[in-house]
Amino acid sequence: MAKSGYPAGFVQDKIKEARNLHQKGRIAQAKVLYEEILKVQPGNPDMLHLLGLIAAQTRNFRHAVDLIEKAIQIRPDHAVYYCTRGKALKELGQLKDALASFDRAIAIKPDYAEAYFNCGVILNEMKQPVVALSCFERVIAIKPDHAEALFNRGFTLHMLKQPAAAIASYDRAIAIQPNYADAYVNRGVVLKELKQFDAAIASLDQAIAIRPDFAEAYSNRGLAQNERKHWGSALDSFDQAIVIKPNYAEAYSNRGIALYGLRKTDAALASFDRAIALAPDYAEAYSNRGLVLCELKQLESARASLKKAIALKPDYAEAYVNLGLVLKKQGKSDAALASFDRAIAIKADYVEAHFNRGNILDDMTQLDAALDSYEQAMTHKPDCEFLFGTWLHMKHRLCDWQNHGETLHNFQEQIFLGKSITPAFPVLALFDFPALQRLAAEISVTAQRLPENTLGSLNRKCRNDKIRIGYYSADFHNHATAFLMAGMFESHDSSRFELIGFSFGPDKHDEMRQRIAPVFSRFIDVRNMSDCEIAMRSRELGIDIAIDLKGYTQDMRVGIFAERCAPIQVNYLGYPGTMGAPFIDYIIADRVLIPREAQQHYTEKIVYLPNSYQVNDARREISGRVFTREECGLPEEGFIYCCFNNNFKIMPEMFETWMRVLKNVPGSYLWLLEDNPTAVKNLRKEAERRGVSENRLIFAKRIPLPEHLSRHRLADVFLDTSPYNAHTTASDALWAGLPVLTCIGTSFAGRVAASLLNAIGLQELIAQTRQQYETKAIELATEPGMLAAIRKKLAQNRLTTPLFDTKLFTQKLESAYTAMYERYLADLPPENIEIF
Repeated sequence: MAKSGYPAGFVQDKIKEARNLHQKGRIAQAKVLYEEILKVQPGNPDMLHLLGLIAAQTRNFRHAVDLIEKAIQIRPDHAVYYCTRGKALKELGQLKDALASFDRAIAIKPDYAEAYFNCGVILNEMKQPVVALSCFERVIAIKPDHAEALFNRGFTLHMLKQPAAAIASYDRAIAIQPNYADAYVNRGVVLKELKQFDAAIASLDQAIAIRPDFAEAYSNRGLAQNERKHWGSALDSFDQAIVIKPNYAEAYSNRGIALYGLRKTDAALASFDRAIALAPDYAEAYSNRGLVLCELKQLESARASLKKAIALKPDYAEAYVNLGLVLKKQGKSDAALASFDRAIAIKADYVEAHFNRGNILDDMTQLDAALDSYEQAMTHKPDCEFLFGTWLHMKHRLCDWQNHGETLHNFQEQIFLGKSITPAFPVLALFDFPALQRLAAEISVTAQRLPENTLGSLNRKCRNDKIRIGYYSADFHNHATAFLMAGMFESHDSSRFELIGFSFGPDKHDEMRQRIAPVFSRFIDVRNMSDCEIAMRSRELGIDIAIDLKGYTQDMRVGIFAERCAPIQVNYLGYPGTMGAPFIDYIIADRVLIPREAQQHYTEKIVYLPNSYQVNDARREISGRVFTREECGLPEEGFIYCCFNNNFKIMPEMFETWMRVLKNVPGSYLWLLEDNPTAVKNLRKEAERRGVSENRLIFAKRIPLPEHLSRHRLADVFLDTSPYNAHTTASDALWAGLPVLTCIGTSFAGRVAASLLNAIGLQELIAQTRQQYETKAIELATEPGMLAAIRKKLAQNRLTTPLFDTKLFTQKLESAYTAMYERYLADLPPENIEIF
């Protein structure tokens, strides 16, 4: 090497000075000195390496690689050079070349912890977590106090779905480095996924205490609070994250979820839009945006948003489920089913996809397939919200009573524990237990996360010329509710009451729609309006009393009432039980339905009508067609018991009673509604198990109502179900002249038939116990004089007692409306009201 011309020791002093400057972060000055030294010693590989480090620190990675490769050419056995080159190659996205460089460093220096560490990081990026884990394990074996390796080991274990081991690894990293904020955050994320939300929030709070400007910690804390449904606290967390990091797209998207949880749909939509503006390829924001647009009934826009999410992320299972929900609301059942199927193909254990697949199959009347889907969902998550009750209700629709007693016991126990495992409706059919029904309703309404009156309070107290009654339903067409109510709508006193119909059901122009719609002063199709928009429209129209005709039944829109669409809100006819909702003021009943001692089981105040609570239409047509036994599949001779209730109302205990009746009445038959083929098969099998020939069960197909009423004449006695009675079907039978035998229960749903029989003066057909019911059923078949006398009495009472006196009923109901209204105008709270 040629002499430099510099004094002895000068170069070493310069190297020392340069490294000192480098360590202090004075990179530009260090670089000048390194370059000066390199001019003196052009073949100095260390200077080339150090200049490469500075190039990497200033993000000139390509130049860094060039410099370090020159150093390697001079000194090919120096492990550190290969490690530095690997880091620069990684930053250039050349992961395979980077990995090869780290491997070369390890080959030269087998205990080189830093090289193993960087291998692990790259292998994680290359989606090879198993190999990455072995690298981090090697680092820890060499350096047990390597906190970063423990942190990355935890991250890798999390990827490998070993959450407990991941938390243990983060804990070790924190023990070594107590202020390791990132470790606290990742630990919190794992705890959140384990549903240990309090522990997760505590871990994230610790990260924030260490680093108050840690936006990601705030955002993840918000996610944990979202999971707890602590929407307000979550919103605060996301807002704080955004203050720290204003362009934080993920925080805006998750903020939208919190706002949606608070039912602030417009604000949620704006938050998702902001996330998309910041990150135009943010699939999750598009998916969540689609869900909110669906809630707002902007279905085409929702569909487009979800399609965009899927285009950005083709394996996005959640977006396919959300798309399926939109397609379901658009009535595109086949497309919805395909969307749920696609979600399951991507994510086989996706509970919500299986659950919603079951729901769409139910809509398509593929009940067996629906049950299979619910059971798939239960395999993965048996405590999924509303799943257990939905599954059990489907089993009873199919009359599948396997493990009935044990299942009911477990079901009841879970409800008493406050678990949101069922919608409210299935409980009515399964238990004659008003306290349990109230609890199930209260749990259900809480779990639905309905809006808390985002429109503000209603302070209108001025008296109108007419009391404006709003009727809200999806059933203003050929439906049981409309069949019962049509005459009442026509009988309202138009000089005192103004009727407004809010229809959120299908736009059918059938006979009943054509009869009902003109009766209302306004009949408004609100299908494509959100709950909030419907409530706002109701307020604009000055509705005084809002009547919910759906409750918790199919196509319900409870959110309209949660938004307080009227100052007085009433549960009537559609749902035979308490809604357990603080925003429903009254339930319409009678003294048979809700005895005084049962009032505690209802969150509403009770309006007692004097006869039966159930309206009936005295104009209901009975076809003149005369059916023969043969064409209905009935034997030419023999006593015909019938029950045309839906199959889910048939409980094993009542079926057992029916079979004993058939055994005690030779030549008798039981005529049931054919709801679905599986129920037919199961009921016949259950009859055989009880020693009754399956041929003694005969099934009636559904036919138009006037003809169905006519064929009632072929039956001798209608046997009611318990604990969920015949309601409209009992009125059908009595209107057609067929006696109904019931066993009165303790719940609303189990006392309706008794209410009807009381109003028509046939109290002798109300059994107080199951044994009385069984005895009476046998007597009616074996003592012809008794049945003849009852039939004669029914014929006499049919048009002379209150049950089918539509005008009288309407007058009493109007008195109830007036009493509610006067209390409101007098600034009195809702109270029990009795009409005489």
